[in-house]
Amino acid sequence: MAEDLLIWGATGQARVLHELIGQGQAWRLVALGDRQAVPHPLPAMAVPLLHGEPALLSWLAGRSSSPAAAAAIGSDNRARLAVLAWLQGLGMPLPSLVHPRAFVAADAHLAEGCQILAQAAVCSHARLGRGVIVNTAAVVEHDCQLDEGVHIAPGAVLAGECELGARVFVGAGAVLMPRLRIGADAVIGAGAVVLHDVPSGARVVGNPARPLPS
Repeated sequence: MAEDLLIWGATGQARVLHELIGQGQAWRLVALGDRQAVPHPLPAMAVPLLHGEPALLSWLAGRSSSPAAAAAIGSDNRARLAVLAWLQGLGMPLPSLVHPRAFVAADAHLAEGCQILAQAAVCSHARLGRGVIVNTAAVVEHDCQLDEGVHIAPGAVLAGECELGARVFVGAGAVLMPRLRIGADAVIGAGAVVLHDVPSGARVVGNPARPLPS
């Protein structure tokens, strides 16, 4: 039987999650919310569109139980983590959502609130922290460790045993070679080929990847 799910965030990432849950039988979308007014709500979603926290609280008060929740925020890692904490504080569980056409190894670990999208792969002994996104066709190889709020953009590849700190962003098509350490809040540019460790807060681009001038 499908479980109720609320998606908070009503723009691009919500489209991705709407498609994801529509591919399986595990989840039933029951509401969509956003702190901002949404001029063009998602099509074909016959559910309440909640504008702001008061609307969400009123909607929850009319239910006999709280739904599970997902944060549809792809572009701001800090904001995604903050929304997850807020939703959980309102009593909503935070499942990890896995597209049926993604691969997640049986011995991989996903913390709460992760999103693994179509054709992505999370391989043996990988460990993903809270609120991690592994986007379309991205690969997280064996024994990688991703701290909370990391976002791996479409087509990026993390070779084995990489460690990424909190809120790292890895751009589309980037490649990280094995056993690299990427510090918290670092940004790896699209298409970069990373051969060396990257310190916290740094931005690197190119092949081979080099720091952007400050």
